[in-house]
Amino acid sequence: MTRPAWQDVPRSKLDRFEEIARSEAPELAQTILFQIRQEYPYLHLVEDESGEPLALVGIRRAIEGFVHNLTGGVHPRVPPEMFQEFGRGEGLEGRSLDALQAIYRLGVRLTWRRLAEIGQQVDIPAPAMYELAESGFQYLDGLVEQSVRGYAEAAARRASERLRLQRQLIELLLMEHRGDVSMTLAERAARIGWELPETIAVGVLMRPAREAVAPAVGQGILLEMESEQPRVVIPNPETAGRAEILRRATAGWSGAIGPSVPLAAAATSLRWAETTVQLIKKGLLPQGEVLHCTERTEELLLLPAQELIDAAARRCLAPLDGLSATQSRRLAETLLAWIETPGGAPEVAARLGVHPQTARYRLRQIRELWGEAIDEPDQRFEMLMVLRALRLRGDLAPGQD
Repeated sequence: MTRPAWQDVPRSKLDRFEEIARSEAPELAQTILFQIRQEYPYLHLVEDESGEPLALVGIRRAIEGFVHNLTGGVHPRVPPEMFQEFGRGEGLEGRSLDALQAIYRLGVRLTWRRLAEIGQQVDIPAPAMYELAESGFQYLDGLVEQSVRGYAEAAARRASERLRLQRQLIELLLMEHRGDVSMTLAERAARIGWELPETIAVGVLMRPAREAVAPAVGQGILLEMESEQPRVVIPNPETAGRAEILRRATAGWSGAIGPSVPLAAAATSLRWAETTVQLIKKGLLPQGEVLHCTERTEELLLLPAQELIDAAARRCLAPLDGLSATQSRRLAETLLAWIETPGGAPEVAARLGVHPQTARYRLRQIRELWGEAIDEPDQRFEMLMVLRALRLRGDLAPGQD
């Protein structure tokens, strides 16, 4: 390997170079800070306890740190703490690192200009100065790396804090409110920049896998992933395009979204979503998609009331008790088709996929079993609910002989 030119510079010249550079570091730092203020007038400079801008301290330390190790080679170490703090400050303020990196480049350019002059003054050979310039840009990369580390730490802290505040807001939204908490809600929402909506819908998700990545639900929609069953809060769910965005984001997930309700009734929307999820878990509603409760009204009204339906079925369908299981099922299917179908035997036959004569025979049997009670509106309505519930549960499936 080629011996670095910097190592061939006489020690007396290196010492003289370092002496001049270190003595000029404070003045050079002031010059750099002045130029930064000229080019970035909007930049807010934080001061330390003595009133000195931290940026000035950082520039001076960067110069001194760069120069300090030159006598031992052209690979000076980066002072990490302060530059991590600069990056951390940008992250906590929610700014990008673009301006900070531009400032670093400006500082390195001005520093190199002065170091080049000192090199000529001390008579350091050009090849050694070229190596010094290269090390300066490596030093810049190190400063940026430390700032990126601090920035990432601050960004993670901000994200964690926002999630904590968001979780608190969601918990407050979903409480069974007693009294007026609108002011508290407004304060909590303001802390995460969330505008309180007039209406709201609450969803409950079922994880497709334990380590499933949170769905990208879009701006304005709150997602709480800490629970075993993640919850999603959708403001103004009728907003154009919002339902489609949510559908795409939750592709592959199972779950349910409750009805749109006024903000104060968010807990009601949550209850319907939780009820729907329970039916999904029991296999009574399909998995693999996020269902909307308002599109499953019949199932939500009839399926949760299983004990009531069973009790009503024993009473309403008592005339079928003496028949075989096959006969009982066929007549129950025919009775349901008759109640649901305006018209007579031909319409019932078409609905069931049987011959009209078969339908007429079954309808006569129904007349004989129930008598005049079959024509009473209240009786027919109750039987309609019972038979539809049985069909939804799979206990009344046509075509099973």
